[in-house]
Amino acid sequence: MIRARTFLRDIRGAMAAEFALVLPIMLLFLFGIMDVGYYAWAINQGEKATQMGARWAVATNLVPADLYDYSFAASGEVPQGTPVPQNLFPTVTCDSAGCSDWGYDAAAFADIVSRMQDFKATIQPENVQIDYDWSGLGYSGDPNGPDVAPIVTVRLIDMEHRPLFGLLIGSVDLPEFAYSLTSEDGEGTISN
Repeated sequence: MIRARTFLRDIRGAMAAEFALVLPIMLLFLFGIMDVGYYAWAINQGEKATQMGARWAVATNLVPADLYDYSFAASGEVPQGTPVPQNLFPTVTCDSAGCSDWGYDAAAFADIVSRMQDFKATIQPENVQIDYDWSGLGYSGDPNGPDVAPIVTVRLIDMEHRPLFGLLIGSVDLPEFAYSLTSEDGEGTISN
């Protein structure tokens, strides 16, 4: 009976028991903080890859291949030296399957994807979409390049993130990334 009372009043192992109760919660927070940081890193990689893809797209060959040599003045639609109206240059969307108009330069698209993969290796060609939108810049019959200088928007779509310790939740969708610049060269004589 005396031993039972002594045993019940003995507090020497109380700290170890309390630590055992708190340790799983501490580890959960620690791993959670690491996963949030890793997710932020993945977002940063996606943003930088998209920015560099757009930079590459405006300084190298146009993905809609026929756009570079097309003359709105020679086609008779727009007088020489005037801006190309928006209705004659609708948005052109290019992805791994091709462009909605103006032909398709698969090598130019692959070069952009490859440049983006330098910043985020998990990017696949089907995750990249490039839009060429009317900007009002350029003029019909330009002898030094394309008649239009479109706004080029590179999008990174349908990307997933796999957390470090997220065995129970699987993967998490990353947001869509988009970055736009105005086309500079269109032929890539220097940048290619």
